[in-house]
Amino acid sequence: MPGRSSCKRVERELISQVLSLAASDFKSRFSGSYLGIFWGVIQPLSTIILFWFVFQVGFRSNPVDDVPFILWLSAGMIPWNFFYDAWYGGTSAFTSYSYIVKKVVFRIEVLPLVKILSSFILNVVFNVILLVIFGIYGRFAGVHILDMAYFSFCFAVLALALSYITATLNVFMKDIGQFIGIILQILMWMTPMMWPYTMVAEQDAWLYKLNPLHYVINGYRESLIQGKWFFYHWVQMLWFWGVTLVLLVVGRGLMHRMKGHFADVL
Repeated sequence: MPGRSSCKRVERELISQVLSLAASDFKSRFSGSYLGIFWGVIQPLSTIILFWFVFQVGFRSNPVDDVPFILWLSAGMIPWNFFYDAWYGGTSAFTSYSYIVKKVVFRIEVLPLVKILSSFILNVVFNVILLVIFGIYGRFAGVHILDMAYFSFCFAVLALALSYITATLNVFMKDIGQFIGIILQILMWMTPMMWPYTMVAEQDAWLYKLNPLHYVINGYRESLIQGKWFFYHWVQMLWFWGVTLVLLVVGRGLMHRMKGHFADVL
């Protein structure tokens, strides 16, 4: 049918535009610098090395779950860096692409997705590096690469849901980006990422498990270190997707309600 064929063509064109914008956004981050894309790898890696030095060399941290501390730390910080970069970048989706937002014919709801995909490109590179590090220590992910892909998808959807909310608010309140930076710093320490949640008293552990990030960070680690599948903590999995879907519905609703005013403000 002509109508269905036309819709498919429009969808293919939209997907092509999104992928093209994501690639351009990724390249623009490092344009003008001598090392280019390598800065995207050097900066997060230097953070991991710094924390490893402080905790293992300085504080003499013991192996966690019978694995070297650097493996345990990297398995938490690499997915976290993806979430951090995706949400922080997604918050500026509408303001950084203001020239597109003002085009009536463009579906601006895909712009946060462009930022998420841009961050995902670097996330793929880091996941490969992580697999290499684990391989050097004689630990191979095997089929649990599927878990790595699943948990990366979890963070992508959560970051997208949050970005719809913060990117919309950022159009009207320019301080939102600074506020999100503070929130992310708090979440980094509130999420058992650089310390095992087993350090918390058992009667208080449930409070940390309410944090949706805990399911992803802890699950990502356990899949690589202990070989557990993503559905092992199925209650936390249902909680994570329940919270994420609610945020997605709220974010999309807020964006659609306010997008008519974007062009007037930008």
